[in-house]
Amino acid sequence: METVILAVVIAVVVIGALGGLVIGSRRKKPLPPAPPTTPDITAPPAEPHIGDEAEIPHDEERRTIEEVDLPGGAAAPVVVEEPEPVFEAPAIEIPEPTAGRLVRLRARLSRSQNALGKGLLTLLSREHLDEDTWEEIEDTLLTADVGVQPTQELVERLRERVKVLGTRTPDELRTLLREELLQLLVPEFDRTVKTDSNLDTPGIVMVVGVNGTGKTTTTGKLARVLVADGKNVVLGAADTFRAAAADQLQTWGERVGARTVRGPEGGDPASIAFDAVKEGIEEGADVVLIDTAGRLHTKTGLMDELGKVKRVVEKHAPLDEVLLVLDATTGQNGLVQARVFAEVVDITGIVLTKLDGTAKGGIVIAVQRELGVPVKLVGLGEGADDLAPFEPEAFVDALIGE
Repeated sequence: METVILAVVIAVVVIGALGGLVIGSRRKKPLPPAPPTTPDITAPPAEPHIGDEAEIPHDEERRTIEEVDLPGGAAAPVVVEEPEPVFEAPAIEIPEPTAGRLVRLRARLSRSQNALGKGLLTLLSREHLDEDTWEEIEDTLLTADVGVQPTQELVERLRERVKVLGTRTPDELRTLLREELLQLLVPEFDRTVKTDSNLDTPGIVMVVGVNGTGKTTTTGKLARVLVADGKNVVLGAADTFRAAAADQLQTWGERVGARTVRGPEGGDPASIAFDAVKEGIEEGADVVLIDTAGRLHTKTGLMDELGKVKRVVEKHAPLDEVLLVLDATTGQNGLVQARVFAEVVDITGIVLTKLDGTAKGGIVIAVQRELGVPVKLVGLGEGADDLAPFEPEAFVDALIGE
């Protein structure tokens, strides 16, 4: 029995081994290639699988963004290119004519100077002009910064004329005071701003003064005065030590079509002044206005600086005018500044700014007496055309009223 079982086991093992060999030989046999098939043009294209190139072939025509429909059927926004902004040059302003400016601005002047003129007329109208009254008249004149010497002269002349006049009607007193004040203002002074050169070169005007008096602004306003009188102006921004002085001057010039010659901040003022005159000659300008620095740290430094500017400019042509700008509200301090500048350069004319902002209009008389040169221009406001040629008659009429 055991022999039979063993024989059966051996038979099963042999049959299993032969079956494995047959199966192994079948797996190693290669499959025949698939027969070629004709693509079905009606079938939808196969979806791309992972690893397949899903991009549009390079040779396929691309659609623009306008041809692509957004989801939901919304149309693509059309991008409209905005035109580049066009920057127009600022319109050139036409300055107000200078003739009669002071007369038109007289109301401003009379408001600020009312105390001087009205005070004098009130005192002179008293029935008895005793010593106390004359002292009050003197005090009124001194308070208005007329100055000690001019005040004494005016009071003496008034005493004499009142004594001769006898009776004093308001009209007679006004006429008397008008004549004496005019005499103190020296009406025979030539107050023309010299801008005509005797040579074949532009007139050259140098503007000097302490920073803070409105010097650069006055230079810009003076350019407007000259343009209003038909002059072709070039500006020289030689105040290189005050921040934004050149920008300020250039802005004034652009408003009336006057070109500004400038240099780097802290540059050599004499070099800029030289270039300004040179370019003024080349352009055939009528006038070159040179704005200078106004430092007063030491008189020696100021003298060296302004002296150098003057020497360099005169390599082209001599200066025709040197205008000193003073702030009328500073009173006697303005006289101190005037003395310093008069020792440094030959002042030919005075510009008094902010005359409408002070009751001390007597500074006009005092500064003329101090320097022996005329007040040629006065500033009577913040407006661009509030710089006016000084007219003694209009000034006195504003002081004493109608």
